[in-house]
Amino acid sequence: MKKSIQPKDYDFVVFADEQAKFSFLTRSTAKSEETIKWTDGKEYPLVKVQISSASHPFFTGEEKIIDTEGRVDRFKARAKKAAAMKAALANKAKKAAKEAEKKAAESDK
Repeated sequence: MKKSIQPKDYDFVVFADEQAKFSFLTRSTAKSEETIKWTDGKEYPLVKVQISSASHPFFTGEEKIIDTEGRVDRFKARAKKAAAMKAALANKAKKAAKEAEKKAAESDK
């Protein structure tokens, strides 16, 4: 490992998720002007975060469950509708061609 690329200011920092009222002490290079007194009686820099494992939907079990069966059904319905529209346009084109032939035949008489 290269020694020149390692951070030199790797200290203890408290990360706090105020929404979930959850905080944890870890080592980080994050800087902060705010400090907080931790449970061990020492003061550490405080970094406020908007989301953590205590409030993230994936970790709390509140994530949306995707209805894959419903997605397949919707896809099949769209495909069926597209095929029906393509057939209707083909019929319309055939009728227009027949009418054009009739008009051409009438104008030739």
